[in-house]
Amino acid sequence: MTATLISLLSVLTGIIGANTTGFIFKKYSFGIVGNTIVGVFGSIFFIKLFGRLGFDPVSIVQLESINFELLFLNLMVAFLGGVVAVILIKKLQLLMNK
Repeated sequence: MTATLISLLSVLTGIIGANTTGFIFKKYSFGIVGNTIVGVFGSIFFIKLFGRLGFDPVSIVQLESINFELLFLNLMVAFLGGVVAVILIKKLQLLMNK
């Protein structure tokens, strides 16, 4: 598994997190396309922000082996990035519409 594949899995996990949040909490939904876009940017932002703590894709595949604990942590942060991004952007939208 390469670092690029791990990055793509992280983005996919963020998309799943954003769409799951939109499906469960209807008031935070932007539709499928909107939630997908928000999930991509939210997961990338969270991985770039918190990945510096040592669970970025390059650290996961260091020395030609996969560290599954770091991979799981990376995917959880990406999922939470998608969830938090949907909630924050919806609150920003509501604030700007007032």
